[in-house]
Amino acid sequence: MLDLLDSHTHTIASGHAYSTMNDMIAAAQKKGLSLLALTEHAPDMPGTCYDGYFYNLKILPRKRDMLWTLFGVELNILNRNGDVDLEEDLYKTLDVTIASIHPPCYHETDPDAHLEAYLHVMERPYINIIGHPDDGRYPVDYKRLVRAAKEHSKLLEVNSSSLAPTTFRQNARENYREMLYWCRKYECPVIVNSDAHADCLVGEHTRALGLLKEAEFPQELIVNSDLESYFSHINFDPSAIEAQREC
Repeated sequence: MLDLLDSHTHTIASGHAYSTMNDMIAAAQKKGLSLLALTEHAPDMPGTCYDGYFYNLKILPRKRDMLWTLFGVELNILNRNGDVDLEEDLYKTLDVTIASIHPPCYHETDPDAHLEAYLHVMERPYINIIGHPDDGRYPVDYKRLVRAAKEHSKLLEVNSSSLAPTTFRQNARENYREMLYWCRKYECPVIVNSDAHADCLVGEHTRALGLLKEAEFPQELIVNSDLESYFSHINFDPSAIEAQREC
């Protein structure tokens, strides 16, 4: 499969990642990617950057030679109401927004709360991707999740790091199999991301792509192979970009 992009990565600005922005960009260029998005954790994640970091991303060029370099955020879903930890007036200005459940920021214990949280988040404009909806600690009805993603034109992520032996997420492979079944049935597109927290993992999608192959998932529903499809799902408009000075 043609794999052009990685839209979920973190630098040292997130506090628990290990490479700089330039390290991550160099790794993407070496790997031959067409697009890299740096999506730092939003402020409620312990140790990450504050609001001002995201306000100032506008100064950075969106093209480095042949590589699109986008800048966004991984928002923390806070509760069953789908509240997140940046104001919409800020995150709508970012190139790409991911919303995810993370244990340090999400404390709902009612089994029904997790699906409600995702459903409410997907009603919000300018949120583009649901990050790693695979963790068995937060079980959801995947049929309803997929139908909502389709209705609201959100991308569901297949997160390669969730499938790694080092992951702390539970039952990701089994949960993805069920999610992909409903994505295929309802023709809901997905995005494969690395969730890289170090430069050596940029574009490392081997496990996720292997799972998609096992599931015989249609290539036309994987946006990694089509930049136009990817751009149609995010906030960034490549046609509106102005010439920018290279760093």
